[in-house]
Amino acid sequence: MAQTRDLSDKAQRHPEKAHKPDTPILRKPSWIRVKAPISEGYNRTRKIMRDNNLTTVCEEAGCPNVGECWSQGHATMMILGDICTRGCTFCNIATGKPTATSLDAFEPGRVAAAVAKLGLKHVVITSVDRDDLKDGGAEHFAQTIRAIRRKAPDTTIEVLTPDFLNCGPEALEAVVEAKPDVFNHNLETVPSLYPTVRPGARYFHSLRILQRVKELDPSMFTKSGIMVGLGEDKQGVQQVMDDMRAADIDFLTIGQYLQPTPKHHIVDRFVTPEEFASYQSAAYGKGFLMVSATPLTRSSYHAGDDFAQLRAARLAKLGS
Repeated sequence: MAQTRDLSDKAQRHPEKAHKPDTPILRKPSWIRVKAPISEGYNRTRKIMRDNNLTTVCEEAGCPNVGECWSQGHATMMILGDICTRGCTFCNIATGKPTATSLDAFEPGRVAAAVAKLGLKHVVITSVDRDDLKDGGAEHFAQTIRAIRRKAPDTTIEVLTPDFLNCGPEALEAVVEAKPDVFNHNLETVPSLYPTVRPGARYFHSLRILQRVKELDPSMFTKSGIMVGLGEDKQGVQQVMDDMRAADIDFLTIGQYLQPTPKHHIVDRFVTPEEFASYQSAAYGKGFLMVSATPLTRSSYHAGDDFAQLRAARLAKLGS
């Protein structure tokens, strides 16, 4: 059974950041303002998540789009508990040692039931990093995919996985074998910022995961994303795009990093909508089938509509 802990104390939620000095949270520009989540659809989605005892990355990571997405019943469900074994400096998900001794065997079924109840055409399933598990939670992902296929066979499935670092090739193979429609793993930032932004991960390992997915199943769509405003430069972003295309990644997302608390990585700057448009144009020029590059873009934002466009783009390419 997955267990949670009381996270009302911010130092307890992020013990690895507690010693860090506070940094100011910059005022957001006008193009990043969002409305408060108050709609009837939002409340219905929230109730379904609570009734099925499910965790969402929308809440845990403090996504700015939660009001819009939940009003339409689009929630990104987070499996494998709510405590991450990594300490990425950008992330607001709680970090530490998971308190559960085993995974919740009923979670895949509850996720599938919620997907069916919401009537989703497309669902995104993600997780915390679980370095304490031999397979990093890969089999649990596979079980969740299979449960959704049984309960909601018409729903397309996108997984946003951890990097399965030190797990061996069978972990990734288990997820791919379960045949999600989209395999997503985020690179998050440029390689030069990994030591400070994503210290527990390895850039080329993450890149290799996505490349390996295509080797295992060339028909599977692959997707990855980065944040900007962390201190990267334009040349670095362009290089990440080139690396992704070399790994045959189909779909790129680029969004603005927003600082969750004064203990997190500081926002270097707010990238303008015009710069995002420039990145999007450049990415399409490099051969991505689908690109979403806006200040509020997140991995699962408009994922269903984007998947439809992604599939149409592949068909158009094959027909040309």
